[in-house]
Amino acid sequence: MPRRIIIAGNWKMNKNIGESIELASSIKRSLYDVEEVEIVVCPPFTSLSDVNEITMETNIKLGAQDCYWEKEGAFTGEISAPMLKSIGCEYCIIGHSERRQFFGETNETVNKKLKVLLKEGIKPIVCVGEKLEERKSGKTFDVVKDHVMNSLAGISKEEMLRTVVAYEPVWAIGTGVNATKEQAQEVHKYIRTLLVQMHGEEVARSVRIQYGGSVKPENIKELISQEDVDGALVGGASLKADSFVQLVKNCL
Repeated sequence: MPRRIIIAGNWKMNKNIGESIELASSIKRSLYDVEEVEIVVCPPFTSLSDVNEITMETNIKLGAQDCYWEKEGAFTGEISAPMLKSIGCEYCIIGHSERRQFFGETNETVNKKLKVLLKEGIKPIVCVGEKLEERKSGKTFDVVKDHVMNSLAGISKEEMLRTVVAYEPVWAIGTGVNATKEQAQEVHKYIRTLLVQMHGEEVARSVRIQYGGSVKPENIKELISQEDVDGALVGGASLKADSFVQLVKNCL
C-alpha cells in the first residue's frame, strides 16, 4: 500500500491569534477538497485553540510544535501532551533542530516526549538531521543514525507506525538552500534501512519520512518524486496561504 504524502506547516514563532485565524481559514477554504495529501498545520501554542475551531472536522489536522514529557507539575512555561490532546492536537513536532540548537533538546528528551505523545494518542513528528560542518566532514550518516536510533528507542512496531520521521538537514533550514532531490533520497533511504533494523521490513516500508529545509512550491514535486520522500515539514512557505496551498496542490 503506497504511503500517503504528508505536508505539515511549522509556523514556528509567528502569527498572533488573529493572523493565525486568517491563515488557517484561507488554507481551509482553498484545500477543503484535498484528500490525497494529509495536511497538518502547527501554529504556536497561543493559537492552537482558535485554529482548532477552524480545522475541526475538516481534512486539516492540528499539530503542536513541542511538548514536555511530564503530565503535569511545577514546570513553569511547559505544555504537556494531555493539554495538547485536550485542545485538539493530532500531531506534535519534537526534536526540531532549533529546539536542539537553542533549547538543549537531546535524543534522550526527544525519546521521553515521543513516548508520552504516543501514550496520549498524538502522532509524533520526530526531526533528525545534520549540521553543515557535519555534512562537510562526512558525518551525515553518523549523526542521522544517532538521532534515529536514540530518539526512537524503545517503542513497539505499532507505535512506530504512528510516528512520522522528518529529515531536516540543519544547513537547509531557513537558508534558502535545500538538499537536492538526490541528497534527500540518499538520507531518506538510509533512515528507512535503520527502521528495517529496528522494526523489520514491513514496518519500515509503511513509516512516512518527510523532508524539511527550504521547501517551496517550486521544489516539492521533485522531492516527493523520490522513492523514500513522503512529504515535507514546511517552514517559511507555510506562513502565507497562497504558497502553502500551492505547495500542497503541487503534490497532487
